[in-house]
Amino acid sequence: MQVQKVDHHELFEQIYNQAPIGIALVAPTGQWMKVNPAFCCMLGYTSDELMDLTYQDITHPDDSSQDMICSYELFEGKSKENQYEKRYINKNGDILWCSIHVSLVRNEITDEPLYSVCHIVDISNRKLSEQKLLHSEEMFKLITDHAQEIIYIADSEGVCRFCSPSVQQILGYSPEEVIGQNNNASFHPQDLERISQMDLTKGNLLNIRVRHKDGHYLWFETTYKVFGDAEHEQQIFTIGRDISERKKQKDISAEAERIALIGSWEWDMVLDHITFSDQIFEIFELERTCKPYRISDVFDVMNSEDIASIQKHITGVKQGEPLDFEYKHISSDGNEKYLHLRGLITLDENRQPVQLNGTLQDITERKRIEFKLQESVERYTSLKKYNHDAIISFNMDGNIMNANPVAVKMTGCPVAEMIDTSISRFIGASNLGLILGSNYEMAEKEINAVRHTDGSETEVLATLAPIIVNQSNVGFYLIAKDITEQKKLLVAKETAERMNKAKSKFLAMMSHEIRTPMNGVIGMTDLLLDTPGLSGEQKEYIEIIQKSGDSLLAIINDILDFSKIESGKTDLVEDPFDLVEIVTETVQIVKPLAREKKLDVRMCVEDVIPTPVYGDAYRLKQVLTNIIGNAVKFTSEGGVEVKVGVKEQCGNTVQLYFQVKDSGIGIPAERKQQLFEPFYQLDNFMTRKPQGTGLGLAISKKLVELMQGEIWIEESDEPGTIFIFTAQFKLNNGEESNRLDQQQKKSRTSALRILIAEDNEVNQLVLSRIVEKKGHFVDHVADGVEAVEAVKHTSYDIVFMDVHMPRLNGFEATKVIKNALHPESCPFIIAVTANAVRGDMENCLKAGMDAYVSKPIKIESIMQALETYYIKNNL
Repeated sequence: MQVQKVDHHELFEQIYNQAPIGIALVAPTGQWMKVNPAFCCMLGYTSDELMDLTYQDITHPDDSSQDMICSYELFEGKSKENQYEKRYINKNGDILWCSIHVSLVRNEITDEPLYSVCHIVDISNRKLSEQKLLHSEEMFKLITDHAQEIIYIADSEGVCRFCSPSVQQILGYSPEEVIGQNNNASFHPQDLERISQMDLTKGNLLNIRVRHKDGHYLWFETTYKVFGDAEHEQQIFTIGRDISERKKQKDISAEAERIALIGSWEWDMVLDHITFSDQIFEIFELERTCKPYRISDVFDVMNSEDIASIQKHITGVKQGEPLDFEYKHISSDGNEKYLHLRGLITLDENRQPVQLNGTLQDITERKRIEFKLQESVERYTSLKKYNHDAIISFNMDGNIMNANPVAVKMTGCPVAEMIDTSISRFIGASNLGLILGSNYEMAEKEINAVRHTDGSETEVLATLAPIIVNQSNVGFYLIAKDITEQKKLLVAKETAERMNKAKSKFLAMMSHEIRTPMNGVIGMTDLLLDTPGLSGEQKEYIEIIQKSGDSLLAIINDILDFSKIESGKTDLVEDPFDLVEIVTETVQIVKPLAREKKLDVRMCVEDVIPTPVYGDAYRLKQVLTNIIGNAVKFTSEGGVEVKVGVKEQCGNTVQLYFQVKDSGIGIPAERKQQLFEPFYQLDNFMTRKPQGTGLGLAISKKLVELMQGEIWIEESDEPGTIFIFTAQFKLNNGEESNRLDQQQKKSRTSALRILIAEDNEVNQLVLSRIVEKKGHFVDHVADGVEAVEAVKHTSYDIVFMDVHMPRLNGFEATKVIKNALHPESCPFIIAVTANAVRGDMENCLKAGMDAYVSKPIKIESIMQALETYYIKNNL
């Protein structure tokens, strides 16, 4: 088959003329050499018209420089071809956007530029679309850049794809910190949980909390739109505005309604739709539903009487009457509520009611106050009417306004005759002048009688009370108490007080008079027992004397002790002590008798008891000795168990319990309460052999109460008796951590220079022998004057100063010594007294004495006083 020869020139012409794009040949001078029909059609020129123009003639002025750069690069050989976009101006003057592809044809031999081949494509429609899109983007950017709301786009995974700059001002984040991040952590966890359970495609409004960069949350009202289909990636477009302040104001308003117990409501009377605030739901206990409430729903929670009353008021409101009334509402649980309903009606242009707005307030508390006020008024009226004191009210002019029956009886004047007359007729003009002159205190003191119409007077104790109305003093109440009987009682009281003082003086005198000779008996007995070479019989006699003296002293101590406690003249000290040691010492005291009776004495102290505790160890030991001693005394076989533990510990105090259990014959139930009465002898009904004073348990009860505890006998089915008492002590506060250890040191043996100031020769001898036996040097004086002179001439370490001495007593002598000597050279003064009443120790210390020893003097008390001296001087 023969192949037909192709005419390439003809083929080129066909392609050139039939091409759908513009093709042009341009000379290096810029003249059009050849253009195809598509290009001519594109620009609206004929071929001949274009031949008379250069390409610069139809090029947009702003793009001429671009053409020149392109031509330069082609002619200089920097590029073989160029492609760019430019604008032509067609024959009608319209702008035509074109995509240009330019290539340069050169001479194959000389390489000289011959012409440029241009391919031109009309891209005006594309450019128009791009410009519209660019305009939309610019508008979107303008909106997002200046929007007060946050515009936010996120994908289905929660990753942010776009965020407006407003996020910086509202939430403190820059857009760069948000875009590309999953920001779910910035939303409140409760809101995230709520959103996760929602179908976002079914709504477009949501209130959420978003965390600010500094950590606090803001409320946002957001509108959102889900776009994109399920097959492709869905995105959520959200616009959120900060409503925190609005929410705050709304919450404040709601809180104000809640506090005031007031709610608002709106009734569309045409549609019969009622809208309630939150507080209305609370008051009526209604459920919040999406369906609007109707007036019939409100009537469902009211009783028939209230429904009828409201319907009547609604009818009145439609006729122009105000809606304002109170009624009682019975809640679902049967409780009564008092409600106050108010409302205003809105009429249309035809004067027909279309809407009713109002409030509902729970006024239950106010009603209760009104009821209480009414009750108070009624009570006041009754109090005034039936008061035992005379009550007269009068105004600021002194004229009587009212009076009670007692005042009528006291003055002999009926109320009707009193009113509008001056009260001066009953209390005197001078006293009324004091009252009206605002000298109330003086007036109360001066008004000591109320006059009767018959001329007699009743002695009274007057009290003035102002009558205040609206913060203004409008008058006074005169309250006059008849004290005729009280004055008689006062005389009797004064007589009793004098008798009590006489008793105290008698006790002090008896204490001194009895203890002084007892000091000689007991002191000399102690010294005699310490004498070597005594026969067994002599020692036995002396021990009998000692026991008899101790028994007599115990009786004296009980009587004086009970008298002090009974009259409230006993104070407890607060010194640190070891509780275990106190209990142990007490048990050791009774052990000889227990061994003699072959009794088992057991002691159990809890390990948790703190050491030391602060309190009066001497008084505690006194109680323990009494109770444990009784247990041993009245137990013939078996044993006694002492148990101590912590009952309660709170702050810096601890309450301990003490239990003493014995296996004796027990105590009859009818006798248990009598045991704690004074002068009741436990031995009396148990042994029929009266001993002692019968004050031991009575004293113990009083002391336990002083220690903020109580004492009782525990009920038990077992044989024997269980005594239990509690006592409260302070805990160690660290201030005296070493004091207890110092007090427990052994007595020192260094010799001291001691002066004994004592006018009784027997007491002087007893005290001297005790001190001398411990190796100390002793001097004697017989009165306070000699004691002062002795101290001035001799340096003494200790002075035992008797309180009662001739010429100058111990108190006076101590003051003289303290004033005469420098504190460093002043001796340690120990008071020696036979008194045993309240204030004796305080008086001694107040006079400047350093320690206190009571008579009868025993070796142990002297050693304790010497130990106190050593501790004070850090020896």
